[in-house]
Parts: sequence; C-alpha cells; structure tokens
Amino acid sequence: MKPTLQLRISQQLTLTPQLQQAIRLLQLSTQDMHQEVARMLEENPMLEAAEESTAIFQVEPRSSTSTSSDEPEQSRSDDRGADDFGADNFGNEPADWNTGGGTMRSTDDEDETYPEQAAEQASLRAHLHNQLTTSSLDSKDRNVVGMLIDALDENGYLAQDLEELVTLLPAELEITLDDLETALVQLQHLDQPGLAARNLGECLALQLKALPEDTPHHDLAIRLVSQHLDLVAAHDFSKIKRLLRCSDDALRAAQCLITGMNPKPGAEFGKSVADYVVPDVVVEKHKNKWRARLNVEAMPKLRVNQIYANILQQRGDKSSSQLATQLQEAKWLIKNLQQRFETILRVAQAIVERQGNFFEHGEIGMRPLVLREIAEELELHESTVSRSTTQKFMLTPRGIYEFKHFFGSGLATESGGTCSSTAIRELIKQLVNAEDQRKPLTDSRMAEILAQQGIVVARRTIAKYREALRILPVNLRKSL
Repeated sequence: MKPTLQLRISQQLTLTPQLQQAIRLLQLSTQDMHQEVARMLEENPMLEAAEESTAIFQVEPRSSTSTSSDEPEQSRSDDRGADDFGADNFGNEPADWNTGGGTMRSTDDEDETYPEQAAEQASLRAHLHNQLTTSSLDSKDRNVVGMLIDALDENGYLAQDLEELVTLLPAELEITLDDLETALVQLQHLDQPGLAARNLGECLALQLKALPEDTPHHDLAIRLVSQHLDLVAAHDFSKIKRLLRCSDDALRAAQCLITGMNPKPGAEFGKSVADYVVPDVVVEKHKNKWRARLNVEAMPKLRVNQIYANILQQRGDKSSSQLATQLQEAKWLIKNLQQRFETILRVAQAIVERQGNFFEHGEIGMRPLVLREIAEELELHESTVSRSTTQKFMLTPRGIYEFKHFFGSGLATESGGTCSSTAIRELIKQLVNAEDQRKPLTDSRMAEILAQQGIVVARRTIAKYREALRILPVNLRKSL
C-alpha cells in the first residue's frame, strides 16, 4: 500500500495533575491522607504546617444539606476562593487552611497532661519462658519444655504430634519420646490450665481438672469433653443421656461448666493493641434534627511558607521557576484538601438526612440506600460518592460506623415499600434473642413471622442473613 498522511480531529479526556491529586486525596483514608500531607511537607519547602491559624476556613455543605432558615449558619472567617489559598499577592498575610476553630494550647503549659500509654503485653512464649526460669526443673527438662513452648501456636495448642517432633530433633540431643511426653505434662501444669493441649477436648479437660474436686458434676463434665465432645457440639442430648445415664439437670449443670471454660487459653496473650479510627465527621442532634459536622482533629492545618513566597516575588529570573512550581503545587494541595473535606461533609449530611431513623431507633430503622441516590441529589458522579464513602468514618451517639454501613439493598414489603437488609438482619437477631432455647425458631418460622409483619423474605434469604450474623442453625441453638 502507498503511504499517505491524514489529518483527523478527535477529542480526548486528559486528567490534569491537579485533578489526579484531587481524586487520589478523596479516596485515601484519614491516616493515608495525613501520610500524604507529611510527605508533601517534607518535599515542598513552599508548604508548612500552621501552628496558629490566622485565617480559618470552615467547610459547609452547598446543596440540600445547607442549614435551614431557623438555624444560624456556620461562619466563614475567610471567604476567599480556593484559588486564593496561598495568597497570590505575596505581600499579604500567609493563608492558612484550618477547619478547627478551637484555641490551641501553649506547649509551655506545665499543667498539660498526656494520656498514659498502655504497657506492652508479653507474648505467650515470653510469659511461659519467664515461668520456666523460676521452676525447679533441671537444665535438661527445662530445655525440652522450652522447645515445646516454642512449638505452641497462638491459641496455646501443641498442634505438632510428639512422634513427629522427636524425629525432627538432632540425634545428639538424645531426647526421646518419653522425654517429650514428660515435658508436655510439666508444661501443662506450668501455668494457666489448658495450655499445651493437643486438641479441644484435652484443653477443656485440663481446665476442668484444675477445678476443686467438690465442684458439682465435675466428673461428668470431664467425661463429656474427653469422650463425647462431638455429641455436645451437635447438641445431641438424648444420646448423651442414654450413654452416660444422667438426668437433664446433671447434664445441664455439666454443660454449664464446659461453656465456662476457655477454648483458646493462649489467645489472651496475643491480643494486639487496638487500631483506633479517627472519624471524619461527627453526627449530633441539634434542634431535633440530626446534623453532620467535620471532625477538626482529622483535618491538617496547612499554609504557604510566607518567607519563600516573598523570595519568589522579589526574584524574577529563571532560577526561581522551581520555587514557582512548588508554590503552585502547595496551592493545589491546599485547594484539593479543602475540596476533599467539603465533599465528605456533603455526602455525610445527605446520608444522615436519609438515615435519620437509624440514629433514632438503631439498626432496625435503617432504610435501603444506594450510591446513586446520593450522587443524583448532590449532582456528583457515582464514583465520587464511592470514593467519599470508602474508609471514611462517622462518629454517632450509637458508635463509629464506616459510611458504607449506611448503604444496602432493600426487600419488598406487602405495602409496596422496601425494607433494608440491615433492618432485616436486626429483626433476625431480635427473634433469635427472644426465642425459647428449648424450641428455637427455624429459618422457615422466622420467614413466616416476618411475613406477618409485612416483610416478604424467602427462607434461603433468612439462612443467608443468619449465617452472615454468625448465628448457629436451629439444631445447634437447642438446649436442655
């Protein structure tokens, strides 16, 4: 073919660096956003943290979430546009962005107190090794017990078989299977009962044997966990009574003893420090209306470095082009952070307005809600709403919830409306909590009860929600 040249006109959507940064900041969690801000503060000399704000900007919703006429609007002490952040006129005061209106404490305050830090908890292995050093065992037994301690899993079980373990030990140690069995008994009596068990039955039996011998139905409980634990788990009480020739009262008391034991005695040593969530917004009730406001503790305080801005204003040569670029990047970051929190607040207030019954009555008051409803009301793209609700948290009088918690599908009712799947889960929980444990409700029966309330739910849907709530099936919820 003969080569030719053609001119073609086409349109192409290109994301500018500023828009890319705005999208990235919106989808970041609060923690990741603060890490991004810290990185920018380190790389860009034009940007600095504002210790004391001279210009405070308070973000407000701009659509249907605006304040009503009977409520005072939040004040804005700086009404300049977003492009003015960072001060285009370098001779003015440095522009800050800070949503916190509270007075900052002086660092010289001697009366300032700081929260105490929780002491780091020793691990299971460290705890047992400390116990081993104070024991009266000889050096060889102490070494063998120490090896078994290192073989325990996080729940305190010895999952590895002793015969397999002895084959893995070097021959020069001269450790036999009898040595390991003796060391295992010593380890099981070293500290907390139940540790170093090889299965659940042995773990429970060790704890039951540690109880006083005059404990009522003590022996029956030990026989149950040692010989018939599978029947106990299956709630096959009729077969248990037939095999052990015991009464209902005795079996009930023994079962109560068993359920009081700890199936994971080593888990408490592995508890990690809780990861604290910093909520993005706080929901409060004001004049009988639920309102959302930004959490000032989650918002960074930034401003343009006025010293470098003045230098850039005074120098007009090409050597200042890098500073000019960094100044523009600083202004972009401040503007995009402002836009990020404004979008989060608008989405949060729209959610609060639709889920008012949740804040009044709890999970049972949740209504069906999808991202499209919020997007259409706020005139935002659905992907923007999705980014605004991912890893964003809301502090409410009922606890801290991720924004995504308030979204869910709905099921039809006889009246022609819909009922949220979250509300149906709460109804299932209430039905199970109120049921007669001797005759627990089946999935079909719960579907019938909900149908009587006008909520049409299939039995398989009840089963799916029940499993999601980690509620046992009817045969395992039955008790004596």
